Amino acid sequence: MKMALSYSVQGFILLLTASLLVVSEANTIVVGGSEGWRFGFNYTDWALQNSPFYINDTLVFKYVPPSDTSFAPSVYLLPDLWSYTTCDFRRAKLLANATQGSGEGFKIVLKQWRPYYFASSGHNGFHCSAGLMKFFAVPLPRGN
Repeated sequence: MKMALSYSVQGFILLLTASLLVVSEANTIVVGGSEGWRFGFNYTDWALQNSPFYINDTLVFKYVPPSDTSFAPSVYLLPDLWSYTTCDFRRAKLLANATQGSGEGFKIVLKQWRPYYFASSGHNGFHCSAGLMKFFAVPLPRGN
């Protein structure tokens, strides 16, 4: 009886694991939609309106390169909620510089179930500290 229960538990765990690993169609989402990644647009609101995001979804950051009259944004992945809240880029990872968002844009796949904190450090951090060019996503496992 003990061995049968052990096999049942193992079978249940295997089934649960397999159901979480089911790969279904991932989405490609342009950050900001038709607005792209630019100063003056509220990405926190955009993320709330376009969630939930799922594991293996791809976010695409599209933006125009810098010019004489504009500051181009960048894309950083901030390490934690404190860095995100305070716009502290000291431990942030640069994902895309000011020129990498043109054309097809910069793409990042949400590979794990964890918070992803995105922000732009453009104009010496003002893009982030103004509260506009930052958002976070917590991708969920995709069900059937």
